Amino acid sequence: MSEHATDQAVQVSTEGDVVVVRLDDGKANALSHGIIDAVAAALDDAALAKAMVLIGREGKFSAGFDLSVMTSGPQQARDLLEAGANLAMKAYLSPVPVVFGVTGHALAMGAILASVADYRVGAEGPFKLGLNEVGIGMPVPRFAVELVRDRLAPAWFTRSAQHGEVLDPAQALAAGYLDELAALDDVEGRAIAVATGLAERVHQGSFRLTRTNIRGALAARLAEELAEDLAEFSVAG
Repeated sequence: MSEHATDQAVQVSTEGDVVVVRLDDGKANALSHGIIDAVAAALDDAALAKAMVLIGREGKFSAGFDLSVMTSGPQQARDLLEAGANLAMKAYLSPVPVVFGVTGHALAMGAILASVADYRVGAEGPFKLGLNEVGIGMPVPRFAVELVRDRLAPAWFTRSAQHGEVLDPAQALAAGYLDELAALDDVEGRAIAVATGLAERVHQGSFRLTRTNIRGALAARLAEELAEDLAEFSVAG
């Protein structure tokens, strides 16, 4: 693997042809600059492999952005939002298949990230998933709106993005945040198995070109609009 910035909450290993990223900050897996940079570096490493898996900690995939940063000032909030947007777009355009083991709660940016993976294995249990931004004083940024629109079932889109409805795993499966459910203890193994299967099945060159054909135009538009997205973003006091 190449050398990149690391964060102690992000552990990266290689299992066969799959780069496996385990995210565990011991808390809610809030997305700080350090964690975002480390996951982005792992995505760079995965581009040299055949697939990637990102697995959360038991009960918590990610609660979204680090609120201590988000509430520390307008520029700090915008800087973290920009880092998160760039991470989401990197995963969205990944030249190799990306699989997430959604091991529990996935809220706000955690749910947005779940929308960019090729396949999501979610945990059964009393977990909450969805975009709760409008309920906690944040707008849903344009890049996030379009990324979740790309994956959510139309009947669930307004309820999720506009109304801030938080879903249980079965609802999240129906809505399109997840592709299948498994017992919590089985999520990691199943996610790695799915990624291994994709690594074996897809032709790398064809996958990369098809990725561009499917996602390239939207990604380019969102990148062009990101500056405006950041300028209008604010966190309610």
